[in-house]
Amino acid sequence: MKILLVRLRQIGDVVFTTPALHALRDRYPDAQITYLVEPAAAPIVAGNPYLSDVRVLPRSRGLKGFLADLALGRGLRREQFDVVIDFHGGPRASLLTWLTRAPVRIGYTVVGRAWMYTTRVARSRMLLPRHSVVSQWDLLASLGIAPADAERYPCEMPLDPAAVTRVAARLRDHGIDASHRVVVMHVSAGNPFRRWPLASFGEVAAALASSADGIRVIVTSGPSEMDAAAQVIAAARSQLPPDLHGRLPECGDLSLLELRALLERAALFIGGDSGPMHIASTTAVPMVSLYGPTLPARSAPWRSAHRLALALETHGLDCRPCDQRVCQPGDFRCLTRISARDVIDASRQLLDQAVQ
Repeated sequence: MKILLVRLRQIGDVVFTTPALHALRDRYPDAQITYLVEPAAAPIVAGNPYLSDVRVLPRSRGLKGFLADLALGRGLRREQFDVVIDFHGGPRASLLTWLTRAPVRIGYTVVGRAWMYTTRVARSRMLLPRHSVVSQWDLLASLGIAPADAERYPCEMPLDPAAVTRVAARLRDHGIDASHRVVVMHVSAGNPFRRWPLASFGEVAAALASSADGIRVIVTSGPSEMDAAAQVIAAARSQLPPDLHGRLPECGDLSLLELRALLERAALFIGGDSGPMHIASTTAVPMVSLYGPTLPARSAPWRSAHRLALALETHGLDCRPCDQRVCQPGDFRCLTRISARDVIDASRQLLDQAVQ
């Protein structure tokens, strides 16, 4: 059997498909399973042991991009896939799924494109408090796969040995060894609706860095937001005596593979609902997750319940969750009402629990 999986766009969304990859391999141990993904999220699945092949599809626009997709679709058709599962449902993913002409094409009942699939699965257009892994798992029901189970099928991202070596060398360069407890704080997000204030991150970083001699706080960000990480480090250091500045090393940009390796080593992760948070969920690291317009019920770490994790959110807001296009109150209150003290207390709680 030949199976093609399609999931374009976001890092977190691709992470949420990884439980399904394991389940599909268990269901079809001898199948050739191919994954079609865009470059930004390709490292998530590049080393996945349940896949036979990963195809990286560059993002392109306009007529040139459309013609390239048609050519790709013709190539996929020649490969004669038996089953195609479109985990995305966007126009491009739907088109590529249809172009394969596979006898079984599974997708959501999206308006205007449902006809492209032979098996259609209902998907609510409302922001329901239902985990994204479960929503994507709905597509597997027609294949006789049992319901989603985070204990048996957690989110996964294998370690890359070369990235582990690079991260170990970078930590050594900053004097960080096995005796230190590393706190990874990711301070950027895909859009401003999920971005906790940098000043609050700085306050938390300073408090944790000064709390114990063995703590080291590594601030990370997306490649295009290195200035945000620098601002947080500067703000935190301004609250500390000079002899403690080394507890906030400037580690520079990290690839997704390097971030995964760093999180394997970390004692705590702190960050908003973003791709790096979901990469953290593929590890055993204790997590403090900050939710603004999104809900933990939809995107909490999908892993064993025995893993330490705390979700911080603002309750009682009629505008939450939202579609992240316009902040109705205008002040991003769902995030700004999460206080630095709340995050500090949650972080210390998990750090204490982890050593018990």
